[in-house]
Amino acid sequence: MTQSYEGHAKPASGLARAIGCVIAALDRIPQSVISLAARIFPAAVFWRSGQTKVEGWHVTDNAIDLFRDEYALPLIDPALAAKLAAFSEHFFPVLLVIGLASRLSALALLGMTAVIEIFVYPYAWPTHGVWATCFLVVIARGPGIFSLDYLLGRVLRRGAKA
Repeated sequence: MTQSYEGHAKPASGLARAIGCVIAALDRIPQSVISLAARIFPAAVFWRSGQTKVEGWHVTDNAIDLFRDEYALPLIDPALAAKLAAFSEHFFPVLLVIGLASRLSALALLGMTAVIEIFVYPYAWPTHGVWATCFLVVIARGPGIFSLDYLLGRVLRRGAKA
């Protein structure tokens, strides 16, 4: 209750209480859930991109052509760039999803995101910004409890105490 200047008690604003309740509920979202989402959703984007570059275990000629003609990265052979991209777009997303070497994987994909933004699709910065934000959450706050990194850390801490 608050006092009006006439000396009568009046209830706090219903809207202010409702906003306070919503904020309190949002504050209870576990960081591990946020980190899980920040790992899974951009990992899916990179995995799907990687799938477009391969047939079985081989990088397609179309992927190499794409790196030569459309992407045209400086200082790197298009065939090598296509192979590195296909590998990275499969390897690091898997690590992110299972939560193993999560910060390193997020950093690697953040680097790829920067290359894509700077050299390939500079006008897609809103999309790349979303990816970067997800990766920064994992880099800065870790993968959370739903990860192999967390489980391995617990095992190592237990082993260190013994």
